[in-house]
Amino acid sequence: MLRAMSTPFDALTDFALRHPRLVVLTGAGVSTESGIPDYRDANGDWKRSPPVDFRAFMGSEAVRRRYWARSLVGWRVMGRAHPGAAHRALAQLEQAGRVALVLTQNVDGLHHAAGSRRVLDLHGRIDTVRCMACEARLPRAVLQDELLALNPDWAALEAGIAPDGDADLEGHAFDAFRVPACAACGGLLKPDVVFFGESVPRERVEAGMAAVRGCDAVLVAGSSLMVYSGFRFVQAAAAAGRPVAAVNLGRTRADDLLALKLQAPCGEALEALARAVQGTVPAAA
Repeated sequence: MLRAMSTPFDALTDFALRHPRLVVLTGAGVSTESGIPDYRDANGDWKRSPPVDFRAFMGSEAVRRRYWARSLVGWRVMGRAHPGAAHRALAQLEQAGRVALVLTQNVDGLHHAAGSRRVLDLHGRIDTVRCMACEARLPRAVLQDELLALNPDWAALEAGIAPDGDADLEGHAFDAFRVPACAACGGLLKPDVVFFGESVPRERVEAGMAAVRGCDAVLVAGSSLMVYSGFRFVQAAAAAGRPVAAVNLGRTRADDLLALKLQAPCGEALEALARAVQGTVPAAA
């Protein structure tokens, strides 16, 4: 049952003051102000084709060429993205003792860049590349240099930017695109993120569930929760009697579980919340 109050931001402040130890579950809507597009529309439907599937990436050299070619172009934006208002506000709320954990479905690393310390990257980080054979890791920026050295003709290509460092390069042939192998063992390189069709590591799920059990409430920011990997934490909170609020422009999968919902931009709402609780003292656990 949704709870209504006089003004949206007053309602959110009231929620946070009554539940001082929050787990904040974030999605793409907190990063759109940083120039990173989101995947879904206000109804929770795909705006574009779903991202690359894990089995397709692992099983097809052609899929990997297409992925890394698009990533080479898209990284120019993704690699330079800066935290937005929502990221900065959540870091301030953590410093004020109001946020126990930021549980993010995003892979952009912007919560860390904004200064949040208690962050669980549920789906990994796009700024790191992993060898699927020997588990070696390297910075994505290093791989970018290798990709450009092997494919210099792609350096000047312009394309529309897609979510998570992807780019729209329809109409281009990828047959000649060269993808480097792991320098340590010659293995297959993959972004250190959870692709569609791939399971979230159990230890991350368990850490997120432990945080939900130990919090006073859950605040969803910028997520439609259409992906089960995030929705499960709202289900768990509701089952444990923890109230859930959401700030999201559009429908969420958990609308019938919410105690409060604000249809507002995440940056505006979270900045207002950070200002409102500034100087207040969280209640003792």
